[in-house]
Amino acid sequence: MSRVAPIHAPDGATVPAAGTGALPNWNLADLYAAPDSPAIEADLARTESQAKAFALEYEGRLAALPGSDLAQAMARFEAIDETLGRVMSYAQLLFSADSTNPEAGQFYQRMMERVTDISALTLFFRLELNKIDDEVLHAKFADPAFARWQPYLRDLRVYRPHQLSDELERFIHEREVTGRAAWSRLFDETIAGMRVAVRGEKLTVSAALNKLSDPDRALRQDAFAAVGTAFSDHIKLFSLITNTLAKDKEVVDTWRHYPRPGSERNLSNVVEDEVVDALVTAVTQDFPLLSHRYYRLKAGWLGLDKLQHWDRNAPLPGDDDRTITWDEARNCVLGAYSRFDTEMGSVGSRFFDNNWIDAALREGKAGGAFAHPTVPSVHPYILMNYHGRTRDVMTLAHELGHGVHQVLAGAQGHLMSNTPLTLAETASVFGEMLTFRALLDAEPDQKRRRLMLASKVEDMLNTVVRQIAFYSFETKLHDARRQGELTPEQIGALWQQVQTESLGPAFETTPVYDVFWAYIPHFVHSPFYVYAYAFGDCLVNALYAEYQAGHPDFQAKYKAMLRAGGTKVHKDLLAPFGLDASDPAFWKRGLGIIAGFIDELERTPGG
Repeated sequence: MSRVAPIHAPDGATVPAAGTGALPNWNLADLYAAPDSPAIEADLARTESQAKAFALEYEGRLAALPGSDLAQAMARFEAIDETLGRVMSYAQLLFSADSTNPEAGQFYQRMMERVTDISALTLFFRLELNKIDDEVLHAKFADPAFARWQPYLRDLRVYRPHQLSDELERFIHEREVTGRAAWSRLFDETIAGMRVAVRGEKLTVSAALNKLSDPDRALRQDAFAAVGTAFSDHIKLFSLITNTLAKDKEVVDTWRHYPRPGSERNLSNVVEDEVVDALVTAVTQDFPLLSHRYYRLKAGWLGLDKLQHWDRNAPLPGDDDRTITWDEARNCVLGAYSRFDTEMGSVGSRFFDNNWIDAALREGKAGGAFAHPTVPSVHPYILMNYHGRTRDVMTLAHELGHGVHQVLAGAQGHLMSNTPLTLAETASVFGEMLTFRALLDAEPDQKRRRLMLASKVEDMLNTVVRQIAFYSFETKLHDARRQGELTPEQIGALWQQVQTESLGPAFETTPVYDVFWAYIPHFVHSPFYVYAYAFGDCLVNALYAEYQAGHPDFQAKYKAMLRAGGTKVHKDLLAPFGLDASDPAFWKRGLGIIAGFIDELERTPGG
């Protein structure tokens, strides 16, 4: 495959981490050859024409259509929406690759506006489907072709009580490009453009945060202070973005009669408020058993009376965390996947063989990591920033799990392949566990095993405890914002409150930590997303216990769960394994795995 020509990249923009070997840049040509490709304009023009014809043929007529005709309408709507999704995916991926590039930003904004305008032509379809009476709609399911779409309509109709008039829905839809999307873009461009001065070196935010895992405690402290200074310099802007988006959400939620700020997210995740509450309560109650206990151990291992916030991700004594080359990381992750199931390993290999991964370190590149599903007619892409650390290998295993899941679910089609967030983390966290277990089982040295186990516990605490703390912070922030705009100091106080509660007495409060909420992109892009990580980790812990216990036909059932995409809810997907997320004992079982690891660390010599 030929590589996609970049819009623009500064000279020397690709910076490989020392010792990692060559790092891959993704090839986006499977979406489009270049931003100025005639295929993009041709797709937009054709889709706009199709959308106009679709509206003329169907608007105001859905309730009267027989099931067979409505099935044809669903297929046509899906095709239109998938083409728009392809265009938007390409624009988003280009922007993520270099969000400081004004041409990439301009292209992204232009595509967003075009796609929003075209999708507005078909907005009536979802709204009108929701207006059909239950009995009338149920009768149409007698037609097998239309019955196929029951899962999509099941998830769509949960929004029925919250749907507004057609005019208001269209207004909200069209306003998105100058509302939440614009504020999100401002956040991304600001973060990407920031430089953090650490010991005379100007680093990206991602590179500076990476220093917080350095063995040199003085360097960690300097990096922590530098990140704090950089975000303090921008804290008024980040506070304005946060206040504006929280108020915007309050306005929309009030009009839609959502009972609380997180309710819309829970509906989209096809999970009840009560199930999320049970998860949050279970994790919060276990803070002392989990994070508080582990960080007391870590303070002792580091020879400290109190941990500072720059010690949270510090490597343990004796953990050299040697640089792991990209080839080693690939072999490790694919080996773990293949030993579990050959098909999983084969699907995972495609991401490496076909340049579906961007792991290189570049100026302007988005921080963190993600797997973008794009559209089923193409394939997912993975973005990460590979520094050669063990945690980066776990990140690769995590994102590859997303990618494999997205490939397997793609057979459900564009409208039903997307998995609710509560289940979207299943394959990613399971992939991490497979990789960790493979590394642990292959390690004969007991000291190394203890270090590996401690590192895994920290990752699990970051996934469960830290994300639930994030969720609590969001909840408190959105609740407080309803009483008026919050100052940076008030937001910082809420942040410190939840961090103190979750991390425990082993940590000493650091005032500069007040601003560290500002770099978390989920608060801006996906409000109340974060509990899905904890949901997924606890779910995977329970699933993995079933796997270890020799559950019959586990691999086949597991792949069937992934292939289901968004066609089944969590109760139906977990039932074959004898699991039920609505049972409080389910969460305790998942949290018990983490507690058991900490028990083992306490029993291990040197622990």
